Amino acid sequence: MKITDIRIRKLINEGKVKAVVSVTFDDCLAVHDIRIIEGTERMFVATPSRKASDGTFRDIVHPINSEFRAELEKAIIQKYEEAAAMAAESEGPAVAQPAKEPPALEL
Repeated sequence: MKITDIRIRKLINEGKVKAVVSVTFDDCLAVHDIRIIEGTERMFVATPSRKASDGTFRDIVHPINSEFRAELEKAIIQKYEEAAAMAAESEGPAVAQPAKEPPALEL
């Protein structure tokens, strides 16, 4: 199974959740609401889950083996870092612009 598309749906500047991502596999299957979370030691990917009646969370979609989990996590975090860098670049340094006077009206 190949990752054919990764879309950063939302960049988040506050809290531990840094982004919400959608991933497409083999141009046939899309998984939405994958979260990038800033942990104490590193960033990691959390797949969609649902709260069970006993209060625990159960994964809805998840990698079956550690090799694919590592590949998926690496690809998603790389795409996140690119998107975060572009967002920071587009914001640029805060520079105050002088206020413009409205044009004079001719009567």
